[in-house]
Amino acid sequence: METKSAKVMSALKDETGLTTTEYAVGTVAVAGLSGVLIKLLLSDNVRNLLWSVISSAFSRFFG
Repeated sequence: METKSAKVMSALKDETGLTTTEYAVGTVAVAGLSGVLIKLLLSDNVRNLLWSVISSAFSRFFG
Protein backbone atom coordinates (compact mmCIF):
# COMPACT_ATOMS: atom_id res chain seq x y z
CA MET A 1 0.00 0.00 0.00
CA GLU A 2 1.33 3.43 -1.01
CA THR A 3 1.66 6.12 1.60
CA LYS A 4 0.25 9.56 1.10
CA SER A 5 3.68 11.13 0.54
CA ALA A 6 4.54 8.45 -2.03
CA LYS A 7 1.36 9.27 -3.93
CA VAL A 8 2.23 12.97 -3.88
CA MET A 9 5.75 12.30 -5.11
CA SER A 10 4.41 10.04 -7.83
CA ALA A 11 2.00 12.76 -8.96
CA LEU A 12 4.78 15.35 -8.98
CA LYS A 13 7.02 13.14 -11.12
CA ASP A 14 4.26 12.45 -13.64
CA GLU A 15 5.01 14.45 -16.79
CA THR A 16 1.84 13.57 -18.70
CA GLY A 17 0.75 16.60 -20.72
CA LEU A 18 4.02 18.44 -20.21
CA THR A 19 4.91 18.31 -23.89
CA THR A 20 1.56 19.81 -24.84
CA THR A 21 2.12 22.67 -22.40
CA GLU A 22 5.60 23.30 -23.78
CA TYR A 23 4.23 23.48 -27.31
CA ALA A 24 1.48 25.85 -26.22
CA VAL A 25 3.94 28.20 -24.50
CA GLY A 26 6.25 28.05 -27.52
CA THR A 27 3.38 28.80 -29.90
CA VAL A 28 2.28 31.82 -27.87
CA ALA A 29 5.87 33.09 -27.71
CA VAL A 30 6.36 32.74 -31.47
CA ALA A 31 3.04 34.44 -32.18
CA GLY A 32 3.96 37.37 -29.94
CA LEU A 33 7.42 37.68 -31.47
CA SER A 34 6.04 37.58 -34.99
CA GLY A 35 3.55 40.32 -34.12
CA VAL A 36 6.37 42.52 -32.86
CA LEU A 37 8.47 41.73 -35.94
CA ILE A 38 5.62 42.59 -38.32
CA LYS A 39 4.98 45.87 -36.48
CA LEU A 40 8.70 46.68 -36.61
CA LEU A 41 9.07 45.88 -40.31
CA LEU A 42 6.05 47.99 -41.23
CA SER A 43 7.46 51.09 -39.55
CA ASP A 44 8.83 53.79 -41.83
CA ASN A 45 12.23 54.00 -40.13
CA VAL A 46 12.98 50.30 -40.48
CA ARG A 47 11.62 50.21 -44.03
CA ASN A 48 13.91 53.10 -45.02
CA LEU A 49 16.89 51.45 -43.31
CA LEU A 50 16.29 48.14 -45.10
CA TRP A 51 15.81 49.93 -48.43
CA SER A 52 19.10 51.81 -48.02
CA VAL A 53 20.99 48.62 -47.11
CA ILE A 54 19.54 46.73 -50.09
CA SER A 55 20.15 49.66 -52.46
CA SER A 56 23.73 49.97 -51.29
CA ALA A 57 24.34 46.24 -51.73
CA PHE A 58 22.90 46.23 -55.25
CA SER A 59 24.85 49.31 -56.27
CA ARG A 60 28.10 47.70 -55.12
CA PHE A 61 27.40 44.47 -57.01
CA PHE A 62 25.85 45.88 -60.18
CA GLY A 63 27.57 49.20 -60.52
